[in-house]
Amino acid sequence: MAVNFLVVPQWQGSGSSRAMQVAQGAESIREDLPSGNTVVVPIPQGAGADQGSGVRRLSSLEAVRDELQKALAATDGVPIVVGGDCGVELGAIGHAASRHKLAVVWFDAHGDLNSPQSSPSGAFHGMVLRTLLGEGPETLLPQTPLEPGRVFLVGTRALDDPEQQYIVESGIRSFAPSDLGAGTLETALRQSGAEAVYVHIDLDVLDPAEFSSLGYPEPFGVTVPALIELVREVKATLPMVGAGLTEFAPGSPEQADGDLPTILRIIGALASDRPAE
Repeated sequence: MAVNFLVVPQWQGSGSSRAMQVAQGAESIREDLPSGNTVVVPIPQGAGADQGSGVRRLSSLEAVRDELQKALAATDGVPIVVGGDCGVELGAIGHAASRHKLAVVWFDAHGDLNSPQSSPSGAFHGMVLRTLLGEGPETLLPQTPLEPGRVFLVGTRALDDPEQQYIVESGIRSFAPSDLGAGTLETALRQSGAEAVYVHIDLDVLDPAEFSSLGYPEPFGVTVPALIELVREVKATLPMVGAGLTEFAPGSPEQADGDLPTILRIIGALASDRPAE
């Protein structure tokens, strides 16, 4: 499997007062990626304007989406997008969904299913999956919305009430860490009728006892070995046509150095052709 990396140090979708840390985190990961097949997608220098949308920094989000999709159109092989905040998936998953009958496995402690009306912060990283499903500001809606029956929340354990309601009404399946066992995702993916899969990983899916460089840690998360095995299970079930790794937010160079080996293990699982053991 030929893999190319697209580093997108977007911070404008984050709601954190330390949003720039996710941009710095993406740059830290870039330093350990092979330079020959790594592209850095340009990010606006300014914060951007909401343009009356209810989404903070909307204009910058639009610009990043457009730049990323241009880069993806020129990329061969399987793209692995390294964020930045989760909002980078707007361009990446939108690109994949326009080309494939796509399932999305969303490894994330949070649902990212708020709307501009329900969001408590106005930060897009909490709305990106809802937007990809076809509900959000008009200028951010994808060409091909995702099908709820082919979206799977995995490791999710911190949901706002409107997100819980949306999950029930839409039919999206959600798996808490305690719900996950061997074959769980394989069965769900095969039943979905999808022909390909995109794997999204927000690092806060991990238990913060094992991984500390998080802006929004949630206790009782997925262990690193379990995440790697789940990624392998997904890849053994359907062809992976893209992946995203987001929300690495180290508070210091020392913290980044401590957590980068874990990130490289996860990237290795995404990029490897080795089947599950």
